[in-house]
Amino acid sequence: MKLSDYSKVQSALQVLLILAAFAAVWQFSVTLFDVPEYLLPSVTDLIREFRSDWTFYLQNALYTLETTALAFVVASIIGVALAIAVVSAKLVDNVIMTLLAAFHNVPKVALAPLFVIWLGTGQLPKVAIGAMIAVFTIVVDTVVGLKSADPEVINFARSKKAMPLTILTKVRLPGALPNLFGALKTATSFALIGAVVGEFVGGEQGLGYIIMTAQGSFDTTRAFVAIVLLGLCGTALYYCVDFLEGIFLPWHVAHRKT
Repeated sequence: MKLSDYSKVQSALQVLLILAAFAAVWQFSVTLFDVPEYLLPSVTDLIREFRSDWTFYLQNALYTLETTALAFVVASIIGVALAIAVVSAKLVDNVIMTLLAAFHNVPKVALAPLFVIWLGTGQLPKVAIGAMIAVFTIVVDTVVGLKSADPEVINFARSKKAMPLTILTKVRLPGALPNLFGALKTATSFALIGAVVGEFVGGEQGLGYIIMTAQGSFDTTRAFVAIVLLGLCGTALYYCVDFLEGIFLPWHVAHRKT
């Protein structure tokens, strides 16, 4: 096994030990202070609730994970396209960034009911809400990366009669990859938030829907199980992007072997 593989295994074990320690402190604290289950369930309560109907929880978790992944992909495509448009023309820069900034500052919970009215109560409005929340950070960070290309390299390429598309694909985009992947990691959380907001407003399944129904019946344990699963879904998406970053940017400081 390579040294880098040992490092990855060690990091994974450290994460597991931290999670185990957190769970142990949680269980011990709830038991020590005799906290009622309706206020804060213990870890064993959560495990018992999950085991009582694990297929139900997994089906809803997969639904939320699928919605989040679709929202993330849509936001990534639109975000990168808008970032390229912003860098390509000054007028487009002013228009798009102004509109994005204004739109991003509108509370998404206020817009979610409109998406349900326009797109129905299926999966589509959840995907739209998640993409809407995630796209802003992708555009902003990617634009920063694209504009950070070395001017001397760009001028040299232009002196060699390189086409704008060639400069974009050979100079700007490769240099912007660290910024892009940083934005994509953040966008996984935003896409998940958007998916859950959509399930809150007009959902019939998903982890957000479970939380809403649990709130109505004051079933704190069920809500906590859904929240833990949401954390696992978000973590899984984050590390998927991190894995892709390691493939495309093995030289980056986050994946450097030494």
